[in-house]
Amino acid sequence: MFAALILIASIAPTTSKATVVTFQTVMGDIEVNLYDNATPQTVANFLAYVNNGDYSASVFHRSVSNFIVQGGGFTFDLALPLIDIPERPSVTNEPEFSNVRGTIAMAKLGGQVNSATSQWFFNLANNSGNLDSQNSGFTVFGQVTGAGMDVIDAIAALPSYDFGSPFDNIPLRDYSAADFGNDVLVEEEHLVLITAIIVSNTNADTTAGLNMPRNTANSGGGSGGGGGGGGNITLWAVLLLLTLLFARHMANRLSRSRVRNTDSRR
Repeated sequence: MFAALILIASIAPTTSKATVVTFQTVMGDIEVNLYDNATPQTVANFLAYVNNGDYSASVFHRSVSNFIVQGGGFTFDLALPLIDIPERPSVTNEPEFSNVRGTIAMAKLGGQVNSATSQWFFNLANNSGNLDSQNSGFTVFGQVTGAGMDVIDAIAALPSYDFGSPFDNIPLRDYSAADFGNDVLVEEEHLVLITAIIVSNTNADTTAGLNMPRNTANSGGGSGGGGGGGGNITLWAVLLLLTLLFARHMANRLSRSRVRNTDSRR
């Protein structure tokens, strides 16, 4: 039984971890607190792209008013056309949290639950009524902090243009409807570029003060640990039960030992 206690204690989480990343864009910085413990596969997937520099010189390629702004799919290399970001294997869906305003979630292919790769989006509004259940829910894996939503709202306020899928809602800077009508070439200064995404903080418990509504619309939601941390309640319950059983076992052994000692003195 003591060995079982050691095993359970070794696998029970002891430290809540949350990574903070900074999106460095041409319109300002966006700080995002990731939910490492609650959505571990999604965060690990995202950070793999970050650490490999895949998002450097990438663009926000889709903006839908009062809905989302999306990126993570394409980079700009001195001239058009935009270049696809090489995709890693898709990641398992983890729809733990709700798609409310100010969260970041993974984009997926329609009708394919576990199809998220490199692309992500920021929720501009409370999209829980749609995105928490559609396609088995979209995985929210972080939350914008500080003044980041001011930058995202400024991006969302830019005019967007239809250059054909997947650039049918691409936001552009200093580019007018007249430019679009006259087929003016889109250049670097028009794109909403992300110069880099960097890991700015890996301290524990950085999600403690965040408001993280659970996804209650999908059966897959609400089954994991809380936020960027928080232990697994089931494991701790098992650990507590085993501790009580172990204490009871030791008490019984001590009681039997006392009986034997009494008998030996007769």
